[in-house]
Amino acid sequence: MLTLYSYQDSANSFKPRLLLAHLGLPFHLVDTSSRDGSTRTDAFLARNANGKVPLLELKDGRHLAESNAILLYLAEGTRFLPADAYDRAKAYEWLFFEQYDHEPSIAVRRALSTYPERAALATAERMAELLERGNRALGVMEARLAGNDWLAGDAFSVADISLYGYTHDAHVGGFDLTRFPGVQAWVERVASQPGHVGLDWRP
Repeated sequence: MLTLYSYQDSANSFKPRLLLAHLGLPFHLVDTSSRDGSTRTDAFLARNANGKVPLLELKDGRHLAESNAILLYLAEGTRFLPADAYDRAKAYEWLFFEQYDHEPSIAVRRALSTYPERAALATAERMAELLERGNRALGVMEARLAGNDWLAGDAFSVADISLYGYTHDAHVGGFDLTRFPGVQAWVERVASQPGHVGLDWRP
């Protein structure tokens, strides 16, 4: 059976849980977090020297880190990875965008707004910068979703799962999705997909 090392409140950890739910694949969940130090144990670092979750342990004992790499591995050969070469490349494009432009602003502002141990880092200047950058990222998504149902091609894919993670509760970090009606409608569309589960879901 697959094993997923995951922090329940992390959208990066939520992304593979969501895809596993859609795929109907059984897996063992191991709660692991930097907040309690469990990502820094010798045992965990032997599995992932970067000391981060999510981490997927395959049935043969090999390990795969980074949420979007896990998504691509799990989606291989399924409807969640576009068959068309261009649409598949666009899915990759959105995964790179998520990690370089979207997550560093929206996820970080959420964390600074949520976790008491990070409150000292939530300076007015930093929060304003993150808000501006996050709104810019949401604007990029809006440009696509204002006229399209899905991010890559004409079907729900790993691109949508990846971006949904930190977008669906961006309001926690102070982002106003009503400014982005295409994104807001897409969030509702993703949540209405058969097999969808929420952030709190556990197998």
